[in-house]
Amino acid sequence: MIRLLTAAALISGLLLASACGGRTPPGDAARIDADLVDELTPADAGEVGRAVDKFAFDLLDAVAVDGSNTVTSPLSAALLLAMISAGADGDTATEMAHVLGLRPGRDPRVGALLRELADTEEVTLSVANALYSDGPLEDDYVKFVRRTFGATLEQADLASPQTAEAMDEWVRENTNGRIEGIARDLGLPDPQAVLVLLNTVYFLGRWTTSFDEADTRPVSFATPGGPVDVPTMHLRDRTFPYTQRAGYRMIRLPYGEDERFGMEIVLPDKGEPELDAAEWRAAVDSLAPVTIDELALPRFELRWSAGLRKPLEQLGMRTAFMPGRADFRPMSPAAPAVGSVVQKTYIRVDEAGTEAAAVTGGVMVTSARMDTIEFRVDRPFLFTISDRETGTILFLGRVTDPR
Repeated sequence: MIRLLTAAALISGLLLASACGGRTPPGDAARIDADLVDELTPADAGEVGRAVDKFAFDLLDAVAVDGSNTVTSPLSAALLLAMISAGADGDTATEMAHVLGLRPGRDPRVGALLRELADTEEVTLSVANALYSDGPLEDDYVKFVRRTFGATLEQADLASPQTAEAMDEWVRENTNGRIEGIARDLGLPDPQAVLVLLNTVYFLGRWTTSFDEADTRPVSFATPGGPVDVPTMHLRDRTFPYTQRAGYRMIRLPYGEDERFGMEIVLPDKGEPELDAAEWRAAVDSLAPVTIDELALPRFELRWSAGLRKPLEQLGMRTAFMPGRADFRPMSPAAPAVGSVVQKTYIRVDEAGTEAAAVTGGVMVTSARMDTIEFRVDRPFLFTISDRETGTILFLGRVTDPR
């Protein structure tokens, strides 16, 4: 049974709140320079949001392994790399801009996106940025990342285990304890490191229409290794934004009363879901309220981590990782190069809503280092968590085994 309803405007704001007991995270919106941001417009934010979306699918294609779960935060990775790009020049800046879809070098429009994301009370979204420096940094660079990203800066001994533990504690605080740390993944402590950049994104949203735990039961899910039973949540006769397109269907499960943020689930007709940013946007634009006779969605909790150096090099960001060729003179007179970029993510989807967290870290090193409508999610699927107002994808993943 299909019943089309009139679409309602989905506009709201976002609470940039602490992930831990009401404490304001170090990189909160209050640290973004008001004069700089006031010169920018929502259109600037939308342009950066679309750039993040394209980067999202490029990155997923580069890091995904067939048959395996993948959970990325393109927003976290893009913000981290944009902070690094702000200190780049020459071919290094050009390559990074091409991969990210941003202006070469310093792009203040990122501040407009952060401002727009900070304008809601429907969900909890905390974005934090921090720099730990073991060497000289150019004043103009420091001023820009503070004004645009709300980043904090600490002088620290990057060869010290105490500094590594302090970074991990910062990550724990800004991801509500969902991610334990990243220092070891980045190879820290490291006497050759001159700068470490960190970004965290934490999201907590309650479904507009929640699931009843009493209706959750085991249902067969077709993994690449064969069918398995997974706890699956159910709703009946509820209205959701929905569309059917060539090769797949999409449904959007909104959060909060105003439904600005939501999880889009892409269910392919067969095989694993594949689409790019343009097709994702076209699908989202075609969503219309439809009554779903039965919705079945696995309850899942996943963790994921990966080094991003090789995927970024595959996408065309090569010079940044080459000591002696990387041009980060606007960042530091130490002539650093990017040594490593790592992302770690967490997501939990249950009857109440969604909790998701991500940390992305980058290490700069000296040149010494190198009919009835049923939507049964019972097979591999792709999901996004996005902001309808700016069109920005916060999280993007592919689930092949919800266990």
